[in-house]
Amino acid sequence: MANHILFFTAFILLPALGTSDSILAQFRNIKKRNADDVTINGIEFYSIKIDCKVTSRFAHNVITSRAVNRANISKEVIFDVDLPKTAFITNFTMTIDGVTYPGNIKEKEVAKKQYEKAVSKGQTAGLVKASGRKTEKFTVSVNIAAASKVTFELTYEELLKRQFGKYEMFIKVKPKQLVKNFEVQVNIFEPQGIRELEAEGTFITNDLSDVIKKSFSGKKGQVSFKPTLNQQRTCANCSTTLLDGDFTIKYDVERGKPNDLQIVNGYFVHFFAPTDLQNLPKNVVFIIDISGSMSGREIEQTREALLKILDDIKGDDYFNFILFGSVIYTWKDTLVKATAENLEEARKFVRAIDTEGATNLHGGLMRGIEMLNTAYEKNIVPQRSTSIIIMLTDGQPNVGLSDPQQIQESVKKAIQEKYPLYNLGFGYGVDYNFLEKLALENKGLARRIYPDSDSAIQLQGFYDEVSNPMLSDVELNYPENSVSDLTNNNFKHFYDGSEIVVAGRIVDNDLNSLTADVKAQGADNDVTFIAQGDVKEITEALQEQEYIFGDYTERLWGYLTIQQLLEKRIAATGDEKENLTAKALELSLKYKFVTPLTSMIVTKPEDYDNQAGLADKPIEAEARSAPVTHQVSSVSFLYRQPAPPTWYTSGITVNGQLIGDKRTSNKAKIQNTYFGKLGIANKHLDLKLTVTPEKITLQNGNEKSVFNWLDSVNLQQEGLTLIINKEKTLVLSMGGGASFVVVLHQVWKKHPLHQGFLGLYVIDSHKLSEQTHGLLGQFFHPIDFNIVEIHPGSDPKKPDATMIVKNNELTVTRGWQKDYRKDTRHGLDIPCWFVHNSGAGLIDGVHTDYIVSSIF
Repeated sequence: MANHILFFTAFILLPALGTSDSILAQFRNIKKRNADDVTINGIEFYSIKIDCKVTSRFAHNVITSRAVNRANISKEVIFDVDLPKTAFITNFTMTIDGVTYPGNIKEKEVAKKQYEKAVSKGQTAGLVKASGRKTEKFTVSVNIAAASKVTFELTYEELLKRQFGKYEMFIKVKPKQLVKNFEVQVNIFEPQGIRELEAEGTFITNDLSDVIKKSFSGKKGQVSFKPTLNQQRTCANCSTTLLDGDFTIKYDVERGKPNDLQIVNGYFVHFFAPTDLQNLPKNVVFIIDISGSMSGREIEQTREALLKILDDIKGDDYFNFILFGSVIYTWKDTLVKATAENLEEARKFVRAIDTEGATNLHGGLMRGIEMLNTAYEKNIVPQRSTSIIIMLTDGQPNVGLSDPQQIQESVKKAIQEKYPLYNLGFGYGVDYNFLEKLALENKGLARRIYPDSDSAIQLQGFYDEVSNPMLSDVELNYPENSVSDLTNNNFKHFYDGSEIVVAGRIVDNDLNSLTADVKAQGADNDVTFIAQGDVKEITEALQEQEYIFGDYTERLWGYLTIQQLLEKRIAATGDEKENLTAKALELSLKYKFVTPLTSMIVTKPEDYDNQAGLADKPIEAEARSAPVTHQVSSVSFLYRQPAPPTWYTSGITVNGQLIGDKRTSNKAKIQNTYFGKLGIANKHLDLKLTVTPEKITLQNGNEKSVFNWLDSVNLQQEGLTLIINKEKTLVLSMGGGASFVVVLHQVWKKHPLHQGFLGLYVIDSHKLSEQTHGLLGQFFHPIDFNIVEIHPGSDPKKPDATMIVKNNELTVTRGWQKDYRKDTRHGLDIPCWFVHNSGAGLIDGVHTDYIVSSIF
């Protein structure tokens, strides 16, 4: 059969604004001569304003960026911001030369179809993805003509959470260049009155500390940060900016009474945070994974965290440790009181914890539940005490009961809603979906512990959040004939420094006041709190300030309701899940929130290269998984046809022609494809390199040189290094960026099936720009994905699984690929997940987007 020949191109934008060291030096000299030059690659962001309005803990934030193209040719402008993961995007507009192009929020499938239709006409640009522990990155780009201006405006909303006695607003400040008009403006209005207000930034120097202006009086508070151009500089004559880090605002309200009940425009919100309560004695069972995968740094950090936690355990608390590998170990047969002697003995036990065996997660959990049940039955712990289970694991169950669904059913039946289960997933190898469902079904929550130098601090930080229960079995009740559509009003615990929030709709339009009855169990007896909300009082309070967004109670109710519906949906199945999904989708569309059920489609003018962008809301199980950086071979494609290509951009391009075997083997289900020709070009240096298994052709301007693979070549000239190792490899560097390695795979010319081909690798890939793209180029950025539900496939040696990536669930197959970087003759077998259907759902766009007409 005839060979199918297609082309692909991997696009690489040159790093650092230059195409050679000399050009970069000239650029820097210009910078020194003109200290006010605030453009990068011809683009100047001359104004960035972050405007935040907080009313009763609900934050409405607008980020406005204005840019102008100072170059004499069209340029790409990229707008990217980091948003809190708890936030919902509500609006986005882009205005080019006075014409506004809005983003429209639609049901995910509807938006996807519109997006794919736009993609078929041009390029894609907009997306939201996880970018850190606390943030998600929103990115959109557009090409604008010379001297044109563009304004980006992004709006998002979130409910500020109270932890350790303060509300926290987190703003990521990272303009990446000097900005003539940079400003953060925060206005806070709290009807209870503001008690304290702080503002700090990780990037704030002594000189910048005075630039932060903050004040509060009564119900109002303000924070502003507006550094001048010179104050932004890293040094007197530098063109680099100091503004790179986290800007955090913390505040709390007056606590004259434990309840604050506000009624506005037919909706109410109830904030409950009593003070001066006695701590409830608590009983904690720590269930720790000691399987082999926890060895090394992870178990060291776990020991470190547990030792610090032991220092914080109170004398009235009871505790125990359960370790699970293949076998279950317990420190003590029962829970023990936190006496000085027991704590010292526990420290010795923790220091000796080591790893062994597999992962009997179910066995560890069941032992912990049984231990708590026995402690209450035998009156080992106080009857008026509260109990929690904290489990830490880094893997998936593979010993004992290992089916996730069966484990969920077994644990739920055993706990019977008596104890909250908190699951901490260490690293990216865990099945986070499973841990989250397991926790939510048992009145707890899941938290990912990021594998980093501060993992021990993360573990201890979580414990600190739940270490001080003040009340248990908290129930907030309202008159049935006065309210409807309540958010969650039953809570297992109230922790010191936190806050319980309940919202609902007012049924009686003539209602002048609302009374709430709060019941809970305290340390010594049952307690009752009464809250009174007065319509007239809150209306008068709201009239005192000017920066209110009047429907905040309704939007807060919508935000909270959607969050809780999505949370319930995680553990739901069947009709219940469908109903929860339908309700959450309806509210997401009504209030124009980008949630996991909706997307924002940004349709841009057809006169511009970038036609459409799709913004999705990531979720923890999908988008906060292992980043695969600079390892193209870690995610492989299984193509039903020869692999396809991508679109064109500026800088360095790498194009490849794919060839197949001379004929298809009778046993082969698919046709294998290889690189038969590579074309690497740098248009700024006017260089083109063509590589085939027979020869290497270098075209430098009008000069053309041809080399044979039998030659040994070491060519170095301005902006170019070309090294040919006889019959083995070619190394190419252009413009001081990343280097390319081409490996020659020789095949006997008369081989009946195979033919010679090339392998392509990149070294110093950290030098690649963030805009690197292409069929392969897109995988040189961190990719967030998770592998779950591993099960036998059609080939017993190659299991199938589900890959959760980019809000898609893809069926993937385990296999092996050859890595020839170290052994160019035999290669090294490395494990891969093969993605079917031409990479659909994993690659940006569709595979036919990557076809080009020629090698250059």
